[in-house]
Order: sequence, then structure tokens, then C-alpha cells
Amino acid sequence: MEIAELYKLYKNHSNICTDTRRIQKESLFFALKGKKFNGNCFASKAISKGCDFAIIDEKKYRTNNKYILVNDVLETLQNLAKHHREQLDIPILGITGSNGKTTSKELIYSVLNKELNCYATKGNLNNHIGVPLSILEINSKHQIAIIEMGANHRNEIKDLCEISKPNYGIITNIGLAHLEGFQNLQGVIDTKNELYNFIKLNNGSLFVNNDDKILVTLSKKIKTIFYGLNSKLNAKIKKNTPFINVFWNKKNIASKLIGDYQFYNISLAICIGNYFNISKKNIKSAIEEYTPKNNRSEIITTKNNVLIMDAYNANPSSMTAMLTSFAQQDYKNKLCILGDMLELGDFSNEQHLKIVKLSQKFKIDTLYVGREFYRINKKAFQNLNELKKFIKENPIKNKTILLKGSRSVSLEKLVSYL
Repeated sequence: MEIAELYKLYKNHSNICTDTRRIQKESLFFALKGKKFNGNCFASKAISKGCDFAIIDEKKYRTNNKYILVNDVLETLQNLAKHHREQLDIPILGITGSNGKTTSKELIYSVLNKELNCYATKGNLNNHIGVPLSILEINSKHQIAIIEMGANHRNEIKDLCEISKPNYGIITNIGLAHLEGFQNLQGVIDTKNELYNFIKLNNGSLFVNNDDKILVTLSKKIKTIFYGLNSKLNAKIKKNTPFINVFWNKKNIASKLIGDYQFYNISLAICIGNYFNISKKNIKSAIEEYTPKNNRSEIITTKNNVLIMDAYNANPSSMTAMLTSFAQQDYKNKLCILGDMLELGDFSNEQHLKIVKLSQKFKIDTLYVGREFYRINKKAFQNLNELKKFIKENPIKNKTILLKGSRSVSLEKLVSYL
């Protein structure tokens, strides 16, 4: 089936499903494949649960006209999203970065959605599957969209740009993340720069942190709107105790975000809101109303302790920033619980050792958990169960505890023990 024909079906069945556990009636099911699953095997189940059509790429599963046979389901999904994007006459902001892209996306959405019907990528659907699914969720009522793009290897951002075709580009920062796929920092820079290259080729504009020398250099000869401490935006850090307050437009903006490094996420949201003519009053209220969730800098008060839960993900750059911020805070009885930073490849030992030394430099009591930390520090706990047992036998009370680690470490499972 040609994309134009499939698009007609999509217009009448705009709910897209890829998981038979979350089937919606009158929808299209795309039978995606993975290393351990074959969506074609579940196509009949999707139809029986209420999907009107299933897009498959193995002929043996086509038993009637409800099964649409294509050469490659993933490629078809991506091409359908490209075709849909071409029909949309709204600005799209593409955002990527080693750290902070999801928080920035959510802050920008909070600001823009005050006065515009804004769509933003849900959760972290930011890869070769998530981006086309996100594009296909944008409808005629939306006036603007924010598409988050993640990457762990070269050319991935380039491919995601071809699908989402952003008019505006944002790189929050470039740091030591996914080094296993990128091989080195230059690999990270080159891949993130694929967004800037797309914007340049298509006469778009960038929002750039004027305090970031790498980003300023990469953005030369592209139309740029700057934000940051040294920009015309004139936003400043007022205080950080522990929530960061930003002074802008002769007013204090009291956020619910922790750490000086969050200034740039807030500054970016102010800059974009200002650019799209959101009222200053609504920019301020949107930022103040935004509450982080999903284990991103959440404050959790338990019976015994105060927890700063920042365990959604971690890499050397974000871990260093969070540790530094925590050390600067005037808390009594500080404790860090740090989990492994994954996908670092040959750099893993070196980067985990740097974090151990940084914690020692700040003289913060620290518990380490995970095989990567255990390799370079035999006092670390090899897994979460070992740490749970330790805490049971040695209760932790009256502490302010920072929990930071990669997603798969699941440090949030410690909350009931603290």
C-alpha cells in the first residue's frame, strides 16, 4: 500500500497502537519488531481487541483485508510520520542534548501551553520509534509542537530530523553520555550538531545558551536567539536554597527545581516564551507551577529522611553537576546514594573513579551501588538487594539524601527503606 493511501486510513483512525496491552478501538496497529519480539505474531490479537487494521510485513500473517502488508513496518511508520509532518503548517521545536532535554521540554511546554495549544513528546519517546509516534499524535488543533530527540550513535539525530523537520533547534548541552555508542566526546558533538546542520540547511533558527562555548561555536552562521547569563535576556540566578530562584523582568521566579544548573533550563523556557509572545505574567506562573516528576529532582519526605530523588538517568556530566550542587547546599547530615552510570564503554572505570574522587573531595558520606562502581571500589554494593539489606540492618535517619543513578539501577525502589 502506498503511503498516500495509508494516510487516508490514518486520517480516519488516528490512534496508533504498537502494543497489544494498550489497544484502543478503531485504531491502526503497527506490528513492529525487536530483538526479542515480532509484532506480526500479535497482529491477530490486536484485531480481536478492536483495532480496525494491522500493518504487517510478513505475508503468512495476512488472513484477510484487515491486515495491510508492507515491506517494512518500521520504515512505513516513519514514512507515514514524514508525510503527516508535511501536512502540518505549525512550528516545531526540535530539542536534544546530553542532559536536561526532558526537563527543558516540559518547562517549555508549560510556558507555551499557557496561550497556545502545544503538543510535546510524551515521556521519553525520543528515538526512531518514539519520534514518528509523537509526530502522528499532532493534530489540526495544535498550534506548536516540541519534539524531543535522543541518540546513542552517530546519524541518529539526522534521521530524526528528517522525520520531524523542526523549524527551531535546541541543544541543551553536550556532555559525556552514551560514550559506548559515540566512542568519545567528539562523537557526541558531531551527533548533536546534526540538529544544527538540519536547521541551517532549512533556514530555521536556533535557541542557544550563550554561556556554552561549544554551542556558540557550532551555531555560527545560523540564525540564533541566545539565552543564558551573558545574553540580552537578562535573567539571573537569585538564590538556590534548595530551589532555584531566577530574577527576570524585575520579578523573582520561584521554581521547584533544584540546583544552579537548572538555571539554563529555566532561562531557555523564558527565552522561548518571550520569542513566541507569551505574556511575561504567564511565563512566570508557568515556571513556578511546574513540578518535576518521574524521579527527576523530586523532593520526597519520608518518616526518617528527606530525599532528593534524581534517579531517572545519569551520566558523568549530570552526576558531576548534581553532586556539585548538592555539596553547595546548606543541608545538615548529607548522604549520597549513587548508582552506576551506564553505556560508557571503555570509559566506564575512569568516569566512575572520577565521581568517587569528587564525592571524597566534597567530603560527603556516600554509598555506591552497581557493578561498575564495584569494579573500582570494593566497598560498593554490587546490586540493589545488597544495599537494601544493609539499610535494613543499619537504619538511616535524619539525613538529607541525594539518590542519583542510571535508569536501570532503579534507585527509586529504595524509598520505602529510607
